[in-house]
Amino acid sequence: MDISQAPLAERLRPQSLSQLAGQQHLTGKGSILRTAIEHGKVPSMILWGPPGTGKTTIANIIAHTLQVPFYTLSAISSGVKEVREVINEAKDKQHAILFIDEIHRFNKGQQDALLGAVEKGIVTLIGATTENPSFEVNSALLSRCQVYVLKPLDEKELIQLLKFAIANDIELKKKKIELKDTEALINISGGDARKLLNLLELVCNAAENNIIISDKLVMDVAQQRIALYDKKGEQHYDIISAFIKSMRGSDPNAAVYYLARMIEGGEDVKFIARRMLILASEDIGNANPNALLLANATFEAVNKIGYPESSLILSQCALYLASSAKSNAATIAIGAAQQAVRNHGDLAVPLHIRNAPTKLMKNLDYGKDYQYSHNYDNNFSPQEYLPKEISGTKFYDPQKNAREEEMRKHLKNLWKEKYGY
Repeated sequence: MDISQAPLAERLRPQSLSQLAGQQHLTGKGSILRTAIEHGKVPSMILWGPPGTGKTTIANIIAHTLQVPFYTLSAISSGVKEVREVINEAKDKQHAILFIDEIHRFNKGQQDALLGAVEKGIVTLIGATTENPSFEVNSALLSRCQVYVLKPLDEKELIQLLKFAIANDIELKKKKIELKDTEALINISGGDARKLLNLLELVCNAAENNIIISDKLVMDVAQQRIALYDKKGEQHYDIISAFIKSMRGSDPNAAVYYLARMIEGGEDVKFIARRMLILASEDIGNANPNALLLANATFEAVNKIGYPESSLILSQCALYLASSAKSNAATIAIGAAQQAVRNHGDLAVPLHIRNAPTKLMKNLDYGKDYQYSHNYDNNFSPQEYLPKEISGTKFYDPQKNAREEEMRKHLKNLWKEKYGY
């Protein structure tokens, strides 16, 4: 294929670590991964990070630098058969690297097929994932891999990448391009280098040879040309963001629409279900405790049942969450409590509610004068539980929905005006 016909992101794919944008904590001079590559002792690894941060590029650079056979599989289209075929081929090599893109989509059987080859050193595994490998990679395989976390590119790195592309790409440098604005390019790309370069190419192709890249031009092109959904990650975060915000905003119609976008794009059912499970606590909480139960049941169900049936389960849950009463009181409460911990440090626990398993602790008044709640009217005693430095601090503020109003009345009846309920 003529390189000039390849997409801009492919034309500019780095061939060495020094050309890689970002990830200096992994690939900069003296960093752990760079040192391993330079010494030719690369461990099996999982590269975890958002789309467009260089996972595939790093795998290619490792193979090129070590000059060893390099096999690539996609977890979307490959199964146990393809894995075993690569392993059989690799047995005849002294050393080989197997790169598996989207390894989080491999089921347990597929991951288990890799385990023996990784243990015996037949292949050095490099897995790429956008999902937390603690959830998605089985523990036996994960324990044999180093996990390296890749970060989204920051604004400075993205701007440097834009300038480099305009000055060095064989096609773009044929045109007169002025980079007037960068805000829209950076905001839409979301730290994704591939998405940034694809958008830059769209903008340059949509204009004449004398191109002034402004925020308005970028937004006009983006609205017209960016694909609906790319299951490889181009709009992965945009669509999930719209899905979450639609449920948070109590719009079941928008929620099921964005759910359909993800389903049609082949999104992982567990990814969708996990986000709904988080939302059930973050945005609904005690306004409707059943939301968490249903979201958890949904997560369990889609782990047992794949597409297409999972679509029905996801739809039921999304519609329920979108239609539910909302409260972020639990989110605010834990955030405020964590901030208090950071502000005040390790405050002493009041003596009367400390554990006293030994005679020495009892002699030191641990547990002294503790009032066992069930010995009092309404199973309640108005004793102090917080450290004295923050006594009376209200972290939880029930919000104005039916369930939490009941909780507010109950707490006010118990604590009177202490916490301002």
